[in-house]
Amino acid sequence: MPFQRIEAEKLSHSVVKQIEQLILRGILRPGERLPSERELSERFGVSRPSLRDAVAELQARGLLATRAGAGIYVADVLGSAFSPALIRLISSHEEAVFDYIAFRRDLESIAAERAATHGSDIDLQVIDAIFQKMEAAHRKRNPADEAELDAEFHLAILEASHNVILLHMMRSIFDLLKQGVFFNRQMMFKSRTTRDLLLNHHRAINAALQARDPDAARAAIVEHLSYVESRMGELRRAEKNEEVARLRYAHEKERG
Repeated sequence: MPFQRIEAEKLSHSVVKQIEQLILRGILRPGERLPSERELSERFGVSRPSLRDAVAELQARGLLATRAGAGIYVADVLGSAFSPALIRLISSHEEAVFDYIAFRRDLESIAAERAATHGSDIDLQVIDAIFQKMEAAHRKRNPADEAELDAEFHLAILEASHNVILLHMMRSIFDLLKQGVFFNRQMMFKSRTTRDLLLNHHRAINAALQARDPDAARAAIVEHLSYVESRMGELRRAEKNEEVARLRYAHEKERG
């Protein structure tokens, strides 16, 4: 008969599966440092040799990485989403900025709808907590903090959608955004009027999510990113006009 003896699963395999799930679900993030070996073995309730076997296997799979004298980190699993050549190409062509915003608008509106429906109460509490930080940064008039919290707010919505493919795809997109590949996010927060409007947009998104209104959440995301698209167009036109003005001024000086 084609039956084989069932072996008890190695403890290290259970550790591997748990860490894989944490990475897949976006709980452990790329670049995040894991606790010490002693602390990890205590938390998992396994021996250090079993933990080392698990870490070695996850390193072989490219999910964990060690840094000399610094510990064990979640590997940069997002790095392969875009090749360096494609990143350079995207950053050098203006239309990519608006394609990026349109892409975000389409996918994030779906994520917001899902978050309102499928997000847990704790997911919504996380989103609300980030929004409270956004309000505090707004009062301090700190564009850098506002830009950083803006990304955190949108990523929290993606996490609350509970779709791992959507989450990891958009995390790779936001990684490029943080690098300034698409545009300088802080530019959006330098104008007081723009800052106020953006905060109101995020307030509307948060309110719709907290009310678990998927239609309102989706509409709020669409309105917000449509405004971002329009504002980016204005900033690009202003930059071009400024360049023309500088050339005209330089020419007039040469003419004496």
